[in-house]
Amino acid sequence: MKLASLNQGRDGVLIVVSRDLTRAVRVPQVAATLQAALDDWAIARPKLDAVYQRLNDGMQEGAFAFDQAACHSPLPRAYHWADGSAYVNHVELVRKARGAEMPESFWHDPLMYQGGADAFIPPHSPIRLADEAWGIDLEAELAVVTDDVPMGATAAEAAGHIRLLMLVNDVSLRNLIPGELAKGFGFYQSKPSSSFSPVAITPDELGESWKDGKVHRPLVSQINGALFGQPNAGVDMTFNFPTLVAHAAKTRPLGAGTIIGSGTVSNYDRSAGSSCLAEKRMLEIVESGEAKTPFLKFGDRVRIEMFDVAGQSLFGAIDQVVQRYDAH
Repeated sequence: MKLASLNQGRDGVLIVVSRDLTRAVRVPQVAATLQAALDDWAIARPKLDAVYQRLNDGMQEGAFAFDQAACHSPLPRAYHWADGSAYVNHVELVRKARGAEMPESFWHDPLMYQGGADAFIPPHSPIRLADEAWGIDLEAELAVVTDDVPMGATAAEAAGHIRLLMLVNDVSLRNLIPGELAKGFGFYQSKPSSSFSPVAITPDELGESWKDGKVHRPLVSQINGALFGQPNAGVDMTFNFPTLVAHAAKTRPLGAGTIIGSGTVSNYDRSAGSSCLAEKRMLEIVESGEAKTPFLKFGDRVRIEMFDVAGQSLFGAIDQVVQRYDAH
């Protein structure tokens, strides 16, 4: 099943989207918003599934042409957004470039930070920031959305609470990160609002590409229309999504609508490219001692998308231009 939220009101308007992303329909008789559907998923899911089937069969009344640009992030705001760093080879590379050893614990204890969830950016809206000198970077990722997860859930138990998947652009301000981390209190200003794909999908939509709690498809990133990277999200993922969800739930319950991100998708095989500029710059430092690739500038366009084996877009695309923010 594929779901989206029209960019109307603070929490959007829930719609069901056809598998080929061409048609959609509102479902006020089921739930007004995606959060409302997740709050009562056991009842909402079969009703939404029935609409989805009719929509794909061309039998659903009230259907209209689906426009990705009319969507907000599937959850325009969320009660909880936490991002992991499941691709430990990426962490290892970043530390290597600055001559730092990586603690052995990183291989069995996931890194995770809690991000701002009150104001996500619509997937086709500009990324507005005040200063290029902050080191503006994309981070192409995947994320899962859960229903209610009890505190202390095991990874096996957490797997049963994963309801939806999305793509993520976890915007990072690289030049602000060192100063923040040096304070020993984690990210804040260096992690502005994130964006999510226009469409959220249930894991079954991935078929055989969803296995072992991982998405085994390339995640394609473009900058200004040129291919930047297409690493496979199922390769070199040290911690799968059930493990990340269980990590987040170790000391607290997770409410329905919690979003857990994978961190930057990265492969040891660098021929597939990267999912963030920081990684490319680190590879340049390791190779030549100097980073040559600049961070994003105002006017740059970022596109993040994933395709099935037949070349059909699974989630729609995050497609955004970086713009200067002016409060006046």
